[in-house]
Amino acid sequence: MNPIKFAMRRPVTTLMLVVALISGGVFGLYKMRVDIPQLNTPKIYACLDYLGVGAKQMKGRIVGQFESYFHKHEEQPHEEHHKILVTRPQAKAVVLTQEYVCQIHSRRHINVRALDNGYLEAISVKEGQAVKKGDLMFKIVPVLYQARLNAENAEAQLAQLEYKNTKKLFEKNVVSQNEVALLQAKLAKAQAKAELAGAELNFTNIRAPFDGIVDRLQEQLGSLIKEGDSLTTLSDNSLMWVYFNVPEAQYLEYMAVLGHHEGDQQIELVLANGETFKQTGKIGAIEAKFNNETGNIPFRADFPNPDRLLRHGQTGTVLINRVVKNAIVIPQRAAFETLDKRYVYVVDKDDVVHQREIVVQNEKDDIYVIKKGLDVNDRIVLEGGLQVREGEKVDFEFRQPELVIASLKNKAE
Repeated sequence: MNPIKFAMRRPVTTLMLVVALISGGVFGLYKMRVDIPQLNTPKIYACLDYLGVGAKQMKGRIVGQFESYFHKHEEQPHEEHHKILVTRPQAKAVVLTQEYVCQIHSRRHINVRALDNGYLEAISVKEGQAVKKGDLMFKIVPVLYQARLNAENAEAQLAQLEYKNTKKLFEKNVVSQNEVALLQAKLAKAQAKAELAGAELNFTNIRAPFDGIVDRLQEQLGSLIKEGDSLTTLSDNSLMWVYFNVPEAQYLEYMAVLGHHEGDQQIELVLANGETFKQTGKIGAIEAKFNNETGNIPFRADFPNPDRLLRHGQTGTVLINRVVKNAIVIPQRAAFETLDKRYVYVVDKDDVVHQREIVVQNEKDDIYVIKKGLDVNDRIVLEGGLQVREGEKVDFEFRQPELVIASLKNKAE
């Protein structure tokens, strides 16, 4: 035990020891006949003789207490002996969870652009507004396009009149069939130009192509707009596409159980505030190739978004929960690591302890899900592993695995 702790716990004994040491020092000076004028008297010498004898006796008693105390506390650890507890692995259904950082995208997220040149005459939407398909969003001044449409309509009407007159003359055998066909083609060309001018005029009215939410407005009222300029973005947030990367080993594991236990998995989304999104998702797509630099392949999970809580560009964490039936589980405290490998102590039928390597498939709360190395018939050391040695026969107390797993701090689901 530390002498400082001893002094704090037994101050009286320590004080007596200090006094004895001081007295011993004075007595030593006396024995050495150091020339101290104040002490050079017969009475002082007699008193010092008496103190010296008392100091020797006190020193012997205190040293004896020290030796007894330290000897007692040195032997105490050797007398401690913890009971060895043994249990078995348990087979039970376990929910395994794999986490992936993800990016959240709208199913449709587009740039709304101007299709014609002109001045921005009207803005019919606000930032963050929900719009329906076909709603008018922007209107560009259509002066030039209206004039072009009027000119093309006039040309089409003129061609129509020429065609009708020529057709009457043909019926009276005044003109040939070729002249009628020529004017008919001219009319069709004029009508096509008029339709094109009408389409260009319609481009000045920009409407929502689908239901969505309007993003930031890039241009203000009265701005000169050029063809191709971005006016805003529109997001369809009714269904969100959540992208995340899966390592090759976990991809192979997912594909192996996909056809057999697809109904046993559940996909959840944890948002940036730590809350779990109310809707559950499903795998919507797996891309065609791996990234050779990272060894990952992109997955896409689809989540319904009826309340429009999720927005384009958010981040979160995808949880893929998979139920594994009859999984072999043991408490984590029953295992130990050596050189990056995990081991347990197994007690054979003759109660002899042997060290055995195990392969852990997954960690869940306070348990290990065992992939290889144990089965439900094995007996493993739960507590007291520091007291056992390889090949040693032990006395132990057996505890049922159901009780052990149930008593863990965080129970497996």
